[in-house]
Amino acid sequence: MSTVGTARNACAGSGAFLYQRHRPEKTLLYQLVLKHYPVFRQQLAEEGKILPDYVQREFEDYLKCGRLEHGFLRVQCENCYKERLVAFSCKRRGFCPSCGARRMAESSALLVDEIFPHQSVRQWVLSFPFQLRFLFASRPLITGQVLGIVYRVISMHLVKKAGYSKKTARTGSVTLIQRFGSALNLNIHFHMLFLDGVYVDRLDGSVRFRWVSAPTTQELTQLTQTIARRVGRYLERQGLLKRDAENSYLTTDAVSEDPMNQLLGHSVTYRIAVGPQAGRKVFTLQTLPACEPDEYTDSAGKVFGFSLHAGVAARSDERKKLERLCRYISRPAVSERRLSLTSNGNIRYHLKTPYRDGTTHVIFEPLDFMARLAALIPRPRANLTRFHGVFAPNSKYRALVTPAKRGKSTKRRINGDDRSPVEQHAAMTWAQRLKRVFNIDISICEECGGAVKVIASIEDPAVIKQILAHLERKAESKEFNLLPESRAPPQGSLFG
Repeated sequence: MSTVGTARNACAGSGAFLYQRHRPEKTLLYQLVLKHYPVFRQQLAEEGKILPDYVQREFEDYLKCGRLEHGFLRVQCENCYKERLVAFSCKRRGFCPSCGARRMAESSALLVDEIFPHQSVRQWVLSFPFQLRFLFASRPLITGQVLGIVYRVISMHLVKKAGYSKKTARTGSVTLIQRFGSALNLNIHFHMLFLDGVYVDRLDGSVRFRWVSAPTTQELTQLTQTIARRVGRYLERQGLLKRDAENSYLTTDAVSEDPMNQLLGHSVTYRIAVGPQAGRKVFTLQTLPACEPDEYTDSAGKVFGFSLHAGVAARSDERKKLERLCRYISRPAVSERRLSLTSNGNIRYHLKTPYRDGTTHVIFEPLDFMARLAALIPRPRANLTRFHGVFAPNSKYRALVTPAKRGKSTKRRINGDDRSPVEQHAAMTWAQRLKRVFNIDISICEECGGAVKVIASIEDPAVIKQILAHLERKAESKEFNLLPESRAPPQGSLFG
């Protein structure tokens, strides 16, 4: 309901940090959007192009995110009655770093606490050729079908490697469909957290887990070949790809016309989307020497532009590592700490990991930076988190293997759990998320350490204006008034 704050002071005796309201208007990203988004929108309109409504809402709501002028909560200490204002957030899924951090914290806590059992989990990362990235961005429904193909290939590999068949064993995965690359480019790829093994039925109706060893480089290559072949066949049957003379696949003209297609295509291929330099490669800075491929990239399966990695895993006793892994795959698209301005007013974005050729930064003109942000915004009603196998909502095994024990078998009250479905599904509060991830305690008063509670939700523009004006006058009076603060009268006579 509100934006994620930052740590300010250590709370006495608790080791936690106190909450400080996030002020987006002071960040570089906010200032760039405020200044250049109207110009970007106007330039597209002059070219006869109109941004879709969901993209316009993303930008407009971001400019309201964390701003007290657009609504807030009043929270008050139960002991000293000190009040604080907490601004509302935009809750968007595109490029807002604050809402992205909140969603990252909530998603990772949900997966670790309620979904993943205490078993080994491995990350499988699948990336696609440029043509398919554009196709998936313009047709989200196709992405879900392709993900189903990928899941079946990997799950059958795990089942067979464990020595079982499809009817006697099953596995599960949670997939985060990530839309961005490290250079703010549109790069749709799959981060799949697979159980590192399979569940096998027992005679008493329970299940047991059988661990499977890590895939070899040869196995990854074979799996990549199978995925590329099956995905290509499926898209060819749908009329979205065609096979050329060299037995590779090319996209057809079946993609529907959309004003966003140009922005998506340029973002996928690292090219400038708007302005006089449109169509050229994005300017990069190479401040490091080129390096040789590392062991991680050498061990990946690579076929026809498809790339499959599976080198990171968390053991059953490494729950902290699993949560860090969940945070990594659900992280926000834009990092404000890596954003800066050049001397001529362009935007410089620092890569988290340098490219092999030594590239450490990418440089954007302001309007092209707006185009990059627009391309990262997902279409509405496109679910970016998918559950498969034993984790699927309609799986009868979900209640047997997940810590939350929710699923088709919930009515049986497994292990004597008498909580209602509403109680079991209770999500973490915003205060709990801050405490868990950032060690910030919003529920404690910064003055006396007392408990803090919400006393009002202010959304009426007239009331908002009055409260903020009052606080501004109060702040000015404290700043310029040299007289001491007023005090209570003496409790007795001065003379006796």
